[in-house]
Amino acid sequence: MHWRLRTAAMFAAMSALLVVVGTVVGSVFGNWLYGLGIMLVISVLFNAFSYFFSKKMALSSHKVRLVTREEEPRLYGIVEGLALKAGLPMPEVGISELPMPNAFATGRNPKNAAVVATRQLMNLLTDEELEGVMAHEMSHVKNRDILVMSVASTMASLVAYITRMAIFAAMFSGNDENGGNNLPLMLLADILLPIAAMLIQLGVSRNREYLADESGARLTGKPMALANALIKIEGGCTSRTNTYDSPSTANMWISNPFGMKKERGLVNLFRTHPSTPDRIERLKKLDSELNGRIHY
Repeated sequence: MHWRLRTAAMFAAMSALLVVVGTVVGSVFGNWLYGLGIMLVISVLFNAFSYFFSKKMALSSHKVRLVTREEEPRLYGIVEGLALKAGLPMPEVGISELPMPNAFATGRNPKNAAVVATRQLMNLLTDEELEGVMAHEMSHVKNRDILVMSVASTMASLVAYITRMAIFAAMFSGNDENGGNNLPLMLLADILLPIAAMLIQLGVSRNREYLADESGARLTGKPMALANALIKIEGGCTSRTNTYDSPSTANMWISNPFGMKKERGLVNLFRTHPSTPDRIERLKKLDSELNGRIHY
């Protein structure tokens, strides 16, 4: 419940930001209600597109091949067992040949979901560790996280796009007096509002990762299997053989595909994922709760 409340608060902040953007854009046209109306219509269209096409785009952009039980019995069997245990429909199962150990889930709801592992991940992890990773991804499906994060990403992109368009409207406005007065405001909004939207989006992403870690570990009853997997995945993603080059989709994966560095201060605000040490500490506490083990 704690993580759900925090996510709801972040979406409330994003909604408030959209109201601010609509008001600022409306000032260019001399009517803030007009700008707010435009923002609302475009938001609905963007979110509808994200809702229906995010899965297809995610699978295509990462060159995922959907597999059957006969083709990949180990991975398919693990996912099938987790779906049964979690009370979820069996999702589609995919393999990506991207040169890094990682996994992600996609789909707008449990009936339209797919879970994906890279070949390197399957080669790197034990069965228990792979089960821990896929339980994390199945938890994303159960918690509707894919939809939540897709909407957050779409809204952040929308804020950046609309503020940029508003600058051009202010620069080339037929009303010289209004356009001249609004241009400094538009320039300031173009700098600050997209940053605010991105910070909210990243906050949503990090919170959903914590929630999926906990939900997945409770599903398997083996928090340390997931903790060990996260350590291996981070090490694999920092390898020189990893050529992943798509920052815009980095938040989809269970671990940062660019690897994690020991960053502090303001840099932490721009993380797509919680730090691996933080995630492991939480998993250790959960392991103590579930299995009575003491971790130092």
